[in-house]
Amino acid sequence: MKFAVLFGGNSFEHEISIVSAITLKEKIKQHELDFIFIDQDRDLYLIEKKDMKSKYFSSGEYKKSQKVEFAKGGFRYFKGFIKKEYYVNYDAVINLIHGRDGEDGKLAGILEFFEIKAVTPNTEASAISYNKVLTKAYAKEMGVEVIDYEIIDSPSTKFDFPVIIKPARLGSSIGVSIARNSEELTYAFDVAKEFDDLIIAEPFIEGINEYNIAGFLTENGFVFSKIEKVTKKEYLDFEKKYMDFSRKETEFKEVDKSIEASIKAAFEKIYNTTFRNALIRCDFFEKDGTVYLNEINPIPGSLANYLFDDFDSVLIELAKNIKTEEKITIDYQYINKIQMAKGK
Repeated sequence: MKFAVLFGGNSFEHEISIVSAITLKEKIKQHELDFIFIDQDRDLYLIEKKDMKSKYFSSGEYKKSQKVEFAKGGFRYFKGFIKKEYYVNYDAVINLIHGRDGEDGKLAGILEFFEIKAVTPNTEASAISYNKVLTKAYAKEMGVEVIDYEIIDSPSTKFDFPVIIKPARLGSSIGVSIARNSEELTYAFDVAKEFDDLIIAEPFIEGINEYNIAGFLTENGFVFSKIEKVTKKEYLDFEKKYMDFSRKETEFKEVDKSIEASIKAAFEKIYNTTFRNALIRCDFFEKDGTVYLNEINPIPGSLANYLFDDFDSVLIELAKNIKTEEKITIDYQYINKIQMAKGK
């Protein structure tokens, strides 16, 4: 199969998206990939596979690549003196834009409007998962436990320390800090405020276990990844998560069967049909046998390929199970009746 990978975007997670796309290029062996880069000005460029290197983007060389634009059913570009029209051919698009543009619903809306078949959360799912406050409300409604939180508008709020301070609409641990006292709370609040004007605080719970699982829904039921138990001494900030290049592989340890069952049951409730067409990763906490949703990653880094044994087959299943919006037939019966009633 052939996939067109959309990456970049005008987002604080722009560079993470580039890394995700490069990683996917290295991991996918059985499928052909085209890469469409959206830069900070939201211009689209068709990037050749040989140019999929980080420096190509940081240096601005990507602007030498062919510009493309959205069109009905896909992407097009024009070449030559007479501006002949060409189309990018593919079986499905993969939305790999993290954060704003890709996960907030903008791109999902554009893809739906242009009738572009894509592996992506839809606009509704994007709105729910992009905002941590909405995520928690949705999870509760679906019967999934969440960690208590408080929206804060100043660092003068009284807390039992330590607490975790987070921007409500950002992923990849950007802007996230642990505050152990009032002074650190002020600093953490200021850091989070640089990225968002909606800030939440959660208690930092000692001895809590963290698990990650990815999956998606097909006609035959759910497809789950392996469950990753996150082993760390403390909360992973952006630097620890994305700048530790010494970590080559993920170690998977056996998960208690009852916890595994609870995690998968919670995942199914979260995914429901709301996230249809998306491969998502859910991060869960577990304490004393109770499973809590931490966050929904509607477009996980590199599509969480490392959690699956055969990711090439996963892409086939995703593409086969994409549900497209049913087209409404407009016949103008109502307007015609009005005109007939007026005798026109």
